[in-house]
Amino acid sequence: MAEVRLIVDVRNRLGEVPVWDVAEQALYWVDIEGRRLQRLEHASGAVTHWDLPERIGSFALRRGGGLVCALESGLAFFDPATGAIEWIARPEAMIGRNRFNDGKCDRAGRFWAGTMDDRMSEHTGSLFRLDPDRSVHRMDGAIGIANSLAWSPDDRRFYFADTMDGTIYVYDFDLAAGTIANRRVFVTTHDQPGNPDGSTIDAEGCLWNAQWDGWRLVRYAPDGGIDRVVPLPVQKPTSCMFGGPDLATLYVTSAIWDLTPDALTAQPWAGGLLAVDVGVRGLPEPRFAG
Repeated sequence: MAEVRLIVDVRNRLGEVPVWDVAEQALYWVDIEGRRLQRLEHASGAVTHWDLPERIGSFALRRGGGLVCALESGLAFFDPATGAIEWIARPEAMIGRNRFNDGKCDRAGRFWAGTMDDRMSEHTGSLFRLDPDRSVHRMDGAIGIANSLAWSPDDRRFYFADTMDGTIYVYDFDLAAGTIANRRVFVTTHDQPGNPDGSTIDAEGCLWNAQWDGWRLVRYAPDGGIDRVVPLPVQKPTSCMFGGPDLATLYVTSAIWDLTPDALTAQPWAGGLLAVDVGVRGLPEPRFAG
């Protein structure tokens, strides 16, 4: 059984979207409900953070420096060095009940981010693609809670979960055109203990998914079969990402969310940043080209 370690005892209410920066040898992640971006320096263990004016659902590193972010109300650039925010677009400003959630860059440097019903009851969300020229494109709709964006190593598949549906979908993906097609069910979690939250892909083409309320990570083979389960000491793991100098450490974010005081006593690592060595490596996370 893989050993799980507590790396940062940070008690995030909704820790999410870990992103490993190969150049900086550092891990970034967020506390959505805390409106906070966090950074762990691998060599020293130093942790820094930035407080943002809105909840931050996801982000990606930019090739030219800084971050592109899916903030609660829209898409923006953020410069950690200065704290400056430059707004790009608010494509769902007319839908007051929605907010942005999970997002990642494809290997052509486009940022994909999905929205969700903040009341977690209706399928009012959409999936958007932000191109380097700052144009925004709606790629899919009727989404409850957007999650789990990942691409296969050969860039022929795009994985995307709707947590409200308890389903991870897979699409055909065209890297050159930046298009998705032929959505079908990759796996459902209806017979599993948790619901699909954030994911990452490993170098062997398997999808690692954090199961919200499931106390575990699940590694899915490309055919959708469960290849491996890693039990965790936290009820609400939220996402995962390979990092470390050799991309062999799987970092896992987690949430306190609505846990009772008794539940928190039973799982003191809840809301922390965890790490586990699973015997496989990840892939470098793409950067936004704009």
